[in-house]
Amino acid sequence: MSASPLISQLMDALRCLPGVGHKTAQRMAFHLLERDREGGRQLSRVLAQAMEEVANCAECRTLCEHELCSLCASDSRDAKLLCVVETPVDVDAIEQATSFRGRYFVLMGHLSPLDGIGPEQLGLDRLDRRLASGELQEVILATNPTVEGEATAHYISELARAHGIRTTRIAHGVPMGGELEYIDSGTLAHAFSGRREFQPDEPF
Repeated sequence: MSASPLISQLMDALRCLPGVGHKTAQRMAFHLLERDREGGRQLSRVLAQAMEEVANCAECRTLCEHELCSLCASDSRDAKLLCVVETPVDVDAIEQATSFRGRYFVLMGHLSPLDGIGPEQLGLDRLDRRLASGELQEVILATNPTVEGEATAHYISELARAHGIRTTRIAHGVPMGGELEYIDSGTLAHAFSGRREFQPDEPF
């Protein structure tokens, strides 16, 4: 433990980041204080601004600092195709690895009753309104191939089916238990191009 209360507070603050334990936080804190104070000041300024200004896109729920993200604001995207993902990072992964030109809906998680995450927390009421608009022809389920991701895909497929909308699931070139942000682009591109009709009664 540092003798300085302020340095200790800095280390504790850094530990809010995923994967950052005591030793990593200590290394980060002393690096900024010893070698890169200007970098620390820039980090502080940008972090404070991002915390104040970044919110959710009014259309797809991804993170952005405007009412609509750049993808939702674009006239070049195919409004008949909607890809449903769990996180904003998944949007970036698909954009980088595939030629998909439709639109997105970002759940910001997956169904997890034990954690108190239900349809309302995922914005599925808003998704249902988009499904009812009559604009969509296909919903692509690109939730992670985990138990929770599959349960979420099943729930959304039922919503889409109630509106007579074709539902597909990205092919499982993505390994079971994996997460999109850690999949290499070749595997993700193959899985996305090989998507198939989603059969909710199939075993996981």
